[in-house]
Amino acid sequence: MISDEQIRLLTLCRIDGVGWHLIAREAQRPGGLDRLYAGEFTEATRDAARSLPNLRAGLDKVDSLMAQTREAADQAAAVGATLHTVVDDSYPMNLRLVFNLPPFLFVRGSLLAEDIRSVAVVGTREASRDGMFRASRMARLLVENDVTVVSGMALGIDTAAHTATLEASGRTIAVVGTGILRSYPRQNSQLCETIAEHGAVVSQFWPDSPPTKFGFPRRNVTMSGITQGTVVIEASSTSGAKMQARFALEHGKRVFLLRSLVDSHEWARGYVENRGARVVDTVDDVLEGLLPIDRIQAADERREQLAIEFSS
Repeated sequence: MISDEQIRLLTLCRIDGVGWHLIAREAQRPGGLDRLYAGEFTEATRDAARSLPNLRAGLDKVDSLMAQTREAADQAAAVGATLHTVVDDSYPMNLRLVFNLPPFLFVRGSLLAEDIRSVAVVGTREASRDGMFRASRMARLLVENDVTVVSGMALGIDTAAHTATLEASGRTIAVVGTGILRSYPRQNSQLCETIAEHGAVVSQFWPDSPPTKFGFPRRNVTMSGITQGTVVIEASSTSGAKMQARFALEHGKRVFLLRSLVDSHEWARGYVENRGARVVDTVDDVLEGLLPIDRIQAADERREQLAIEFSS
C-alpha cells in the first residue's frame, strides 16, 4: 500500500528543474516534506538556489502532478513492485549515507536488512572469457561469505556475477538503468525474473522509463551507494564500471580492482596509486575492506542527528 507521504514525495520529483538529490536530502530532514511544499530548502547551495524558483512554480501544478504520480505508482504495483523512499525505514541504509541518493526506489523482489553487507561486482559488457570466469568466481566466493552481490544486469560481467550468485544460492540485487516495468537488455529478461524471485530488481526511475544514455550513469551512482564497495573485474577507460569506481571513491566507499585489471590498464593503476583504490588478489582482500555493520549503523545515527541539528 502506497502512503500519502510517499505520493507527496514522488510528486515533487515531477516538477521540472528541481534536482532529485536535493529533494532526497531535504525530505530526509525533520519536517522536510512540509518545508518543500512550502517552497523552501534548508540548504543554501547553488543547486538549491537554481531549483528554488522551479520548485515554487511547480507547486502551482501539484494537483495534476499528483494524479500522474498515483497513476505511475499504480503501474508499478500492478507488476508487484514495492516503493521505498527516503521517508521510509525500508530505504537501504548504505544508500542513505551518500550525498547524491535517489529519492525513491521501485523494487521487484525484496530488500533485506542483511543487504547492508553487500558488494557490487561490475565490468565491461564485452567481457573476455577470463573476465567472465573471474566475475563468476568472485561472486561465488562472496556468497560463501554471506555477502549480497549487486550488479547492473548488463551483458558481460554483470550477467556472469548475477548468474553465478544465483547458481550458488546467494542473494543478488540488480540495479537497473530503466523503469521497473521494462527489462533491459532483452536477452536478460528471464534473468530479471529470476533475480526478482530470489533477490531484488531495483529502479530509481519512473516505472515506464526507457533506457537512455543519462540513465545508466545515474544507475551506477545508486549501485555504488547501495553497497559497501565495488569490485571492478574488467573495464576499459571509457566504461561505466570505471565511472562507478569513481563514484564509489567520491562516496567514500571501498573500490577493489583485480590485479589483472591493474596490470593491464593505466587508469586502474592511477586509481590505486593516486585515489585510494585497492588491488585484489583474493576474495579475502575484499572481505577485509568491508566495514563492520555497527560502524555503518553508527554513521547513519550521526546522519540523523546532523539532520536534526541542520533543520533546527
